[in-house]
Amino acid sequence: MIGRLKGILVSKQPPWLMLDVGGVGYELEAPMSTFYDLPETGREVVLCTHYAVKEDSVALYGFLRESERALFRVLQKVSGVGAKTALSVLSGASVDEFARLVHAGDLTALTRIPGIGKKTAERMLVELRDRVDGLGDGVHAGGAGAPGDPASEAATALQALGYKPAEVTRLVRDAAVPGDSAEDIIRKALKAALR
Repeated sequence: MIGRLKGILVSKQPPWLMLDVGGVGYELEAPMSTFYDLPETGREVVLCTHYAVKEDSVALYGFLRESERALFRVLQKVSGVGAKTALSVLSGASVDEFARLVHAGDLTALTRIPGIGKKTAERMLVELRDRVDGLGDGVHAGGAGAPGDPASEAATALQALGYKPAEVTRLVRDAAVPGDSAEDIIRKALKAALR
């Protein structure tokens, strides 16, 4: 089983990316939440991976955060949810946001995620209510971004204000400077969002 890969990012064409690990090119499928935070090609990256073997195929999925991989695995335990739907969920909502929607029983918001119909959303609410606790740790595969880090706190606050995960990632990345507090990052990000 392949659980983690560290190598040079060769290409990224959603939903596929290629990682060169010691001269071997690994092709992985990843959610958009991972693509938003990938470095430019030619740079080193560490990914958590999920290796799936089926009767007729073998697939490798990559995630920047352990929490994303954990949610990907938990989602597939819901009847009728496969890898494609799990990737769609991760592309449409952050781990924390998804957990919040499940705990709130927000069926309408869940059905807005591409690939999630009403029946699937209902099954998710019933089957995942107790399984999503503690998934949103924000930890990157490389160990960065642990809870309490100002950028993570700012990102959580911006999502709570209603900004979409992709927009939050961009705003925090553009606003964060080493040494900034979460409040500084939020202030700068909100100014940038209002321009």
